[in-house]
Amino acid sequence: MNKNKIRLFTSFLFIGLLSHNYCFAADNSNKNHPSSAMLQKVTPTVVNIRAQIKILDFDTFLRLQKENQLPGIVNGEIPDKVSSTASGVIVDASKGYILTNAHAVRDAQQIAVTLNDGRHYTAKLLGIDNPSDIALLQIQSKNLTAISYGNSNDLEVGDQVFAIGNPYGIGQTVTSGIISGLKRSALGIESLENFIQTDAAINPGNSGGALINTDGQLIGINTAIVLSAQRGGTGIGLAIPVNMARSVMQQLLEFGNVKRGSLGVGVQDITPDLATSFGLSTSKGAVITLIMPNSPALKAGLKVGDVITNINNEEVKTANDVVNDISFLRVGSKATINVLRDKKPMTVTAVIWDPKQSKEASVQMNPLLYGVGLKDFTQYDPKHGDIKGVLVVSVEEDSNAWQSDLHPGDVIVSANNKKVNDISELNKIVAESKKRLLLNVLRGPGAVFLVISAES
Repeated sequence: MNKNKIRLFTSFLFIGLLSHNYCFAADNSNKNHPSSAMLQKVTPTVVNIRAQIKILDFDTFLRLQKENQLPGIVNGEIPDKVSSTASGVIVDASKGYILTNAHAVRDAQQIAVTLNDGRHYTAKLLGIDNPSDIALLQIQSKNLTAISYGNSNDLEVGDQVFAIGNPYGIGQTVTSGIISGLKRSALGIESLENFIQTDAAINPGNSGGALINTDGQLIGINTAIVLSAQRGGTGIGLAIPVNMARSVMQQLLEFGNVKRGSLGVGVQDITPDLATSFGLSTSKGAVITLIMPNSPALKAGLKVGDVITNINNEEVKTANDVVNDISFLRVGSKATINVLRDKKPMTVTAVIWDPKQSKEASVQMNPLLYGVGLKDFTQYDPKHGDIKGVLVVSVEEDSNAWQSDLHPGDVIVSANNKKVNDISELNKIVAESKKRLLLNVLRGPGAVFLVISAES
């Protein structure tokens, strides 16, 4: 996890001060506040979660410590277990279902839930999905109060919101603010990111708590905050949209896991320059840059250059929307995709496949350089003179290139004894190769020959 982000749960050793808030656990004196009546109905739906986590190995300790759950090593020894505090939201009163964050209960040996009225229960973990950071708990209890769902697709920047949770484990707290941004991604917090950004004050211990609208409806699950370089708060809180959380919950209940699908395409954002080139009147959408062989996209008739505008009636504004929308479709399900092709609208239907099939297709399409990130490279070097070739930006672990010792930072200057000036020339040589590729690469002050083999 990025060092400037912090999960919103805390260990039992951590105590801190709160920002301004409305605290309903202590008193009910805020009845003159315009939102007081609504909040009094909603706060019983938010619970305190305490998880006992047994430290099984040093790797688990390091991961949990990185997530700000654990103190450092004491007297040269790691603790045997730790107690963490987080929050959760009751979403079904009759069945006792509670939504929370996966990172708050992952590896927990025991999970205790305390209701707003003080009742205590041991919770059962029904399912967990780490990529989205959603977990589903269940308690056996009568007279529960469940929150009602809002629609996170209807949110707009500037909407007033309230965050409810148990910061630092001191008691239920409500803070208010606005939605500061939508569809925040590429933050390095989760594998799948589509966060709601809010300036409502949230703190460690709020993980899994509720972000609600002025009607008292659940619109998000509070997940993380962004810290400054000095580890201070920046007023940036992040929540998982409720529509995304509900989709995960439904799959956990029906299948016990979330088996994500793939369309088999590469996409990128529509920039103003691309919009002009494609003759579009808007920069919304995602343009297809690559289609995998035998993929759902190919079978559905999609083509490179198509601009995806909607998936299952949900507007696509960015490439990240395509990733999120498809990722939450079950393998084997159908996706109705609206695209613009040569400025003309058309609709196709694709049957989503397993991402493993996508990887297998990629390897089949380019077994010699699969998993290698490349960039055209031109530079003057005192030892090598004028260098023109292809820079290796990244190499996926366990790929053929990785096994052949190709490194990020290598500069490919020839392939199969033919000079390489750019990626297009390299790709042409690779396409003519069958099972083996001889590369001459510059590495630091020297140069080496490498042989990449696709033979099993």
